[in-house]
Amino acid sequence: MACSGTKEERVTAEMVDQEWQSLFNGENFDKWRIKIAKHELDENYNNTFRIEDGMMKVRYDEYDDFNYQYGHIFYDQSFSAYLLHLEYRFVGEQAPGGEGWALRNSGAMLHGQDPRTMGRDQNFPISIEGQLLGGDGIHDRTTSNLCTPGTNVVMDNELFTPHCVSSSSKTYHGEQWVSADFLVLGDSIVHHIVEGDTVLTYFDPQIGGGNVDNFDPSVKKDGQLIKEGFISLQSESHPIDFRTVELFDLAPYMDDHAKLEEVLDLLKTRKTHK
Repeated sequence: MACSGTKEERVTAEMVDQEWQSLFNGENFDKWRIKIAKHELDENYNNTFRIEDGMMKVRYDEYDDFNYQYGHIFYDQSFSAYLLHLEYRFVGEQAPGGEGWALRNSGAMLHGQDPRTMGRDQNFPISIEGQLLGGDGIHDRTTSNLCTPGTNVVMDNELFTPHCVSSSSKTYHGEQWVSADFLVLGDSIVHHIVEGDTVLTYFDPQIGGGNVDNFDPSVKKDGQLIKEGFISLQSESHPIDFRTVELFDLAPYMDDHAKLEEVLDLLKTRKTHK
């Protein structure tokens, strides 16, 4: 719903519920684009991304060797301000040839570059990554961390240039479902939320830094704030299921601070998703 009508018009819980949009229909990859390193756009190499039981699944049973073929499936629309809601679980065993750090590792790429601009051999989109990690059954391992392929952010009033930083989340072992939300407000602020708790916050997402290979230099304009971009989900060598991928578009409210606060307050108290 756009911000129409008078300032006195209040946003209701019913209105908020109606504005959630499911990005994945549970039946096909309509409006999604696949880009896997070493392959052309829309080549779903070895059936990496598939739909089964109404879920989006990432699988490697047709791989002999993962061989650094990092993949991403992009929703084919750019967003600037939104709340992204995911429900995911890690399952099974890692693909042969997957790197040690990629065990029970995936991610939601936020404010990413258009997949059409990625090089054939590019490993990751220039983006902000909400890193999703599963526990190994023994050690503490937070999820909804931050990684920065080709980007930087501001934390504690300073430019943060390391590649990754851990969140304050608990560890989720086994194959349990985890709820992860990402609140992105243009080029100003990003919150990572796990099971309703904010576990990481940062500011001013911008292009810069390294940790992305084989990109087009004309796309990587270091220092440029990232106001919008594409959302994608990762294939990093460990099987993962996504049963929910939905989004609340906040862009219509960004010019009305009072309405934005009303909507955010309602979203905080919402217990279920469509």
